[in-house]
Amino acid sequence: MQNSSSNKQDSGVTGAAKFVTSTVGNVAGGVGRTAGNVVGAAGRGLGDTVTSATGSTGKPVGDAVSSVGNGVQNGAEGVSKGVENAGQWKK
Repeated sequence: MQNSSSNKQDSGVTGAAKFVTSTVGNVAGGVGRTAGNVVGAAGRGLGDTVTSATGSTGKPVGDAVSSVGNGVQNGAEGVSKGVENAGQWKK
């Protein structure tokens, strides 16, 4: 059985606000995650291209470019999760 105070907490204006912020948070989080994935994939692809085109001489540069792409993707993932959590009123 649910606690009546929790039912009151999620009703009316508070419930509407939670719905709106949850929706906005999920959309913003999804867009951020998608952008991070695109940049990450592009960075890895560019890094692989540099390595393939230059061989062992350019491998450190290609690896560095790939690492930057991975870092951007991981950072965007963390920010997106935080935005989604905030939209759901999680701490």
